[in-house]
Parts: sequence; structure tokens; C-alpha cells
Amino acid sequence: MSIDQIIDNIYLLPDASKSILKDSFEEVRYPKGHILLRADKIEPNLYFIHKGIARAFAYSGEAEITFWFGREGDTVLSMKSYVENHKGYENIELLEDCILFELNAAHLQKLFLVDLHIANWGRRLAEQELIKTEERLISRQVRTASERYGQLINDNPDLIQRVQLVHIASYLGITRNSLSRIRAEIR
Repeated sequence: MSIDQIIDNIYLLPDASKSILKDSFEEVRYPKGHILLRADKIEPNLYFIHKGIARAFAYSGEAEITFWFGREGDTVLSMKSYVENHKGYENIELLEDCILFELNAAHLQKLFLVDLHIANWGRRLAEQELIKTEERLISRQVRTASERYGQLINDNPDLIQRVQLVHIASYLGITRNSLSRIRAEIR
């Protein structure tokens, strides 16, 4: 997804504001397996996925708990770092070689002070991320693992081919064997 599409999907900006914002992005590339964001660290940048897929995870004892997948067009950020400039709690791992658009959060905060349109874009970005988080939380609380799996493959049909099943099982809060049973029931 192009940077123009990503920006427009968040909030439509006048041409002059969009040009200023676009000039603030840098295209970066990282290999599969790269840890883009680390827990317990203030992350200075936010990213938008141009090409590739990522996952957010946290440790629970020795286990990794996956709680988010991001793909083309999605935002990758630590909300704790972005909003409060505090250490985040998540790790973001790239599951494919990725091309990303990087944006420095401190620079973006300065743009908010000089351009109301960009400030509104940033507000809308935070609102969209909050809604996505709320939807994941509610889904985890009220839907069964089978329902969550069905929703996942309905919303992201190519995810099964792009992500290891162990990460999908973790995301659903079930074991790999339980995921195999769910997949067999659906076929």
C-alpha cells in the first residue's frame, strides 16, 4: 500500500499538509525475524507497513502471547510510547521481509503544533488504533476460539499462508492441537 493510500485511509488532508507529512516519512527495509519494537523501551518511531506482515507479542512466563497481526497498510507503534512517551509493553516481530514507512514521533508532535490538519490526522490515527484494540479485546472476551478463527480468516484470508500456525494459535488463546481441530471442523 502506498504512503498516499495509508495517509488518506487515516484522514484526508489538504494537499499542502499532506506534502509536509509525506516529506517526514522515510522508507526502511528490515528482514524477516527482525524485532522492530521492543518491550520496556521508549520507541521513538512509528511505522506503516508498505509490504509485509508483523505480529505484536508479549511474554507470559516463558511463553510468547501474540495479540496482534499487522499487514500492508497497518500502523505499527507502541501507543504507550506514542501517546505518553513511556516504555511500551509489546514486542513487534516482522514475519516477512518488510518495507515500512518510518515516522519519528517527536517530529510528528512538532507538526501537530504548526498544522491543525496534521494534528487532526494524528488524532484520527490514535482513534482508529483505539477502536482496533477495543474490537480485539471484546472479541477475545465474548467469542469462542472457533468464532475468532472464522473472523480472522474471513477478514484476512491470506493470513493462514503467511503466518505460522503457532502464532495464530497463540493469538486465538488456544493450543496448536486445538487450532488443528478447529481447522478440521471448518473444512
